[in-house]
Amino acid sequence: MEIQEAKAKFLQTWGAMGADWGVNRTMAQIHALLLVSPGALSADEVMEDLKISRGNANMNLRKLIEWGLVFKELRPGDRREYFYAEKDIWKVVTQIIIHRKKKELEPVLRALDEISSVEGEPADIEEFTRIVHDIRVFSQKADKALDRLSSFNAETILNFLKMIH
Repeated sequence: MEIQEAKAKFLQTWGAMGADWGVNRTMAQIHALLLVSPGALSADEVMEDLKISRGNANMNLRKLIEWGLVFKELRPGDRREYFYAEKDIWKVVTQIIIHRKKKELEPVLRALDEISSVEGEPADIEEFTRIVHDIRVFSQKADKALDRLSSFNAETILNFLKMIH
């Protein structure tokens, strides 16, 4: 397979995976493009490679910067901004975990805290509070596990994965 074909397949696959992260396809494809680019790219180069509008490129580059997956580079004498991706896959995974936890798990925990004390018929309250409690316990354990996982370095994770192989 030629490099251009492989690159196109990678961009397509990473873009499709974006839905699993909770991001749009274009954002994931920009991330993929920057991951496999040997150097930083300007927004114009991203637009050209992916055939997207300036607004789409800029909006998604800003989101990737917010996620801690992409960084901006300024070059002396050049007014354009250049962008490059974090290449350490362990750091990429950690940033995704941190962002997803903040976006998805933490709001659930706050909501469960808010609804944990209720009033009403005893039978309704018992079932409701039991389910909320079970979900809350699981969510808290998941939160702690993700905190631990995101604090590990690559070597620790690889050693763990070797144990379960």
